[in-house]
Amino acid sequence: MSSAAVLELRPGDIAPGRPYVERDEREPPWHDRLAVGLWYGAVIPLVRATGTRQRRARTLVAGVNAFTAEIASLDDAQLRAQARALRPVLRRDGFALAPVARVFAIVREAASRVLNKRHYDTQLMAGWWLLEGSLLEMATGEGKTFAATLPAITAALAGLPVHVITVNDYLADRDAETMAPLYRFFGLSVNAVVHGLTNAQRRAAYAGDVTYASNKELAFDYLRDRAALGDRASPLHLAVEALREGRSRAGSIVLRGLVFGIVDEADSVFIDEARTPLILSAFGDSSAQRAPSEAALQIAAQLGAGTHFGVEAAHRRIRLTDAGRDAIDELADFSGDDSPFASQREAAESVEQALAALHLYARDQHYVVVEGKVQIVDEATGRAMPDRAWERGLHQMIEAKEGLELTGTRETLARITYQRLFRRYLRLAGMTGTATEVAAEIGRTYGLSVVRVPLNRPSRRGGGQAQCFAAAPAKWQAVVDAVERVAVRDKRPVLVGTRTVKASEDLSAMLAERGIEHVVLNAKQDSDEAAIIARAGEAGQVTVATNMAGRGTDIVLGAGVAECGGLHVMLTEYHDSRRIDRQLFGRSARQGDPGSGEAIVALDDELFVTQAPRLVRWLAGRSVSGHAVGPLALALLRRVAQAAAEARNRQAREANLKQDRRFAQVLAFAGRGE
Repeated sequence: MSSAAVLELRPGDIAPGRPYVERDEREPPWHDRLAVGLWYGAVIPLVRATGTRQRRARTLVAGVNAFTAEIASLDDAQLRAQARALRPVLRRDGFALAPVARVFAIVREAASRVLNKRHYDTQLMAGWWLLEGSLLEMATGEGKTFAATLPAITAALAGLPVHVITVNDYLADRDAETMAPLYRFFGLSVNAVVHGLTNAQRRAAYAGDVTYASNKELAFDYLRDRAALGDRASPLHLAVEALREGRSRAGSIVLRGLVFGIVDEADSVFIDEARTPLILSAFGDSSAQRAPSEAALQIAAQLGAGTHFGVEAAHRRIRLTDAGRDAIDELADFSGDDSPFASQREAAESVEQALAALHLYARDQHYVVVEGKVQIVDEATGRAMPDRAWERGLHQMIEAKEGLELTGTRETLARITYQRLFRRYLRLAGMTGTATEVAAEIGRTYGLSVVRVPLNRPSRRGGGQAQCFAAAPAKWQAVVDAVERVAVRDKRPVLVGTRTVKASEDLSAMLAERGIEHVVLNAKQDSDEAAIIARAGEAGQVTVATNMAGRGTDIVLGAGVAECGGLHVMLTEYHDSRRIDRQLFGRSARQGDPGSGEAIVALDDELFVTQAPRLVRWLAGRSVSGHAVGPLALALLRRVAQAAAEARNRQAREANLKQDRRFAQVLAFAGRGE
C-alpha cells in the first residue's frame, strides 16, 4: 500500500484488528454529527459559491495541456517509462497537482492511441475532483466512465487497489472490457466481479490493480469475508492460527482491503439502494412453512379492508384492527391440536404478512416469477434481484400466493448497510448525473462534498412538456398516439420509460394492436439488454423499457437521426425521486446531440395516489375533458408527492443505519461478526 502522504490518513483512521486495511467506521458523538451537518449544509455550499475548487481544477487542466506537446512526441515505450517514473513520486508526494497533471497528460495521450478517445478538459476536471475524494454531478452523456480512468490509473500507479463500483453486472463487465486496453497499456491488470464467479475467481479479480464490480457483489463479498473471519480476526491471529492448525481462515477471504472506491451512479447506490440493509443469510427448512402460509392466505382472503385491516400503501404496511384480530382468532380455530399456528400471536403475524402479500406486493410490479422462483424487482433500477429475499416470512408468503415451491426461511449470518460499508473505504469518491437533490445527506452520511462538472458542449435537449390525464386509460392512449407521431411519422427513435414490468407489457400489447413495431426491455428480458440498447438509437426504433434503461446506458444515434431531431424520451409515470426521472430524460441529447423528452402521466398513478391522496381527490373533482390538471397544478402535485416519498425513504435509510449499528453492538458483545 502507498504511504500515508497519499491517503492523508491519521493513525487512528485505520480499523484495528481487521484482516485487511479499511477505515475505522464508528458512530460519531452528537456534537460531531451536528458539526458535520453544518459543514455540508452551510459551509460547503458557501465554498462552492466562491469557485475555489473550480479555479484549482482549471489550474490542473492548464498543467495537463502544458504537457500535451511534449507527451505527444513520445512513442509508446517512452510513455510507459514516463508513467513508471512517476510511481515513486506519487507514493512520496501523494496526489499533488504537478505529478497528477503529468499522469493525466500521459493517460490522455495513451487513451487517444489505444481507445481512439481523448479526455475532454471537463473530464480532466472530473478526474481531479474524484482523486480528491468528491462526488461529482456530471450530466448524463458527459463520459463519467471514461473520466474515471484518470483517477483509477493514477491511484493504481501509486500502489492503491482501486474498486470501480457500479449498479449492475452488465455495466461492470461492459466498462471493464471497454477500458481494459487503456489499463493494460500501463501494465495494470483490470478485472470484473460479476454474479456466478467462484471464490478463487473473485480472489484473483480483487488481486488486480483495478477491479470493476457491482455494489451488490462487492457488499456480499465483504459480508462473506466478515462472516468467515469474525470481527476481530487480525493478521496476527490468522498467522498464529495457521501455525497451530496448519491452515488459516485468511485463505477463504476474497477482498484485500477497502482502499480507494470510485462509485458510479453514486446516488443510486448511496441513497436509493441504502433503504434496504444487506443481509447474508442461510436457508433453513421449508417443509414446515407450507401449512401456516396457506392457512394464513385463506384467512386473509376472508378479511375486509377497512373493517379488519387498514392498508398504508405509502409506508408499504398493513395495520390489523381489533376486529381483525378477533376474526383471526376465530378463523384460526385453536380449539384442536391440528392448528398450523403455534399461538395467537404467530397467527396474527402470519395473516398480517399474508395481507401484505395480497394487497401490497403485485406480480410484474414488485416481483417477477422466473423459472418457478420469485425474484424481487428493484424499483430504482428496474432489474430483477435473484439473490434478494424479503424478511420475516414475507418471501415465502408470496411464493405460497403464487403456488410455487417454498424456499426455506433465512437465518441471518451477517448484515450491513451501504452507509456503513462505504464509509470504511480509506478514500471514497463518486459520480452521477443527479446528486444535487441529496447533496446534504450524502455529505452527512459519507463525508463527500458534491461538485458540479460543467458541460463539455451546450445541451440541445428540447421539449420537456408534461400532460396529466384523469385516468390511466386516457394516458396510455395518449402515449401510443405520441409514439406513432414521433417514431412512425417523424422516423425518430423513441424510448418509453415505464415504472413496472406490467406497465411495459401492457403498453407493448397496445403498440402491437396499433401495428407499431417495438422491443421491450424489462426484468424478464435482461439477457437481451446489450442488443436492445445497441438498436435503440436507430431511426424509427421504439424501445419500451423499465428503469433498466434509465442509468448507465449510452444510446448511440443511428445514421440520419440527429438531422431528424435525435432520440425522444417519454416518461409515463413519475418516480419517488426527481433524480430517477432526470436519469431517464438524460438518455437523450448527450454530448451536444439533439433530443427531446415529454411526460405523459395520470392522476391515478401510484406515486400520486399513495403520497398525495388528498390533493389527488381535490384535483380529480376539477378535471375537465379528460385532462386532469394544467401544468402549474401538475408541477405542484409532483412536488408534493415526490417530497413526501423522499422524506419517507430518507427516514427509512436513517432507521436502517441506526438498526444496523445496534445489531453491530449486540454482535460485537456476543463475539460474532457484523
